[in-house]
Amino acid sequence: MKLYAVIDTNVLVSALLSKHTDSATVQVLDNIVSNNVIPLFNMEILSEYQTVLGRTKFPFTADDISLLLSYITENGIECSRTYCDETFPDPKDIVFYEVALSKEDSFLVTGNTRHFPVKPIVVTPAEFIKIIASVSAK
Repeated sequence: MKLYAVIDTNVLVSALLSKHTDSATVQVLDNIVSNNVIPLFNMEILSEYQTVLGRTKFPFTADDISLLLSYITENGIECSRTYCDETFPDPKDIVFYEVALSKEDSFLVTGNTRHFPVKPIVVTPAEFIKIIASVSAK
């Protein structure tokens, strides 16, 4: 069974900066690369990935960013937003939640769960790794 997830930008940044290969964020990215998790995205999400990963404070090269975004677009699923009437502290986060709502049984993986409604689809990287493990065990 494949798992589908919208990956919040903070999870990608953390995974790419981590020096610990066993960190939950790195494991999430590894599961995407190994096709255990299908990333969900839309153009707004890709644009945010590009903008944030391209900030000069991060050591990511343009080629590395391009490679990651190409992988996501080639191996993920582009989804439309499903409108919700929830309130968000940061309106820029709404797109991540609404894209996650667009595919049944998908998740939003974020390090900032407090920015999103308390719903079972909103999970931390560590919680998502447990979900992956439980699905793999079946």
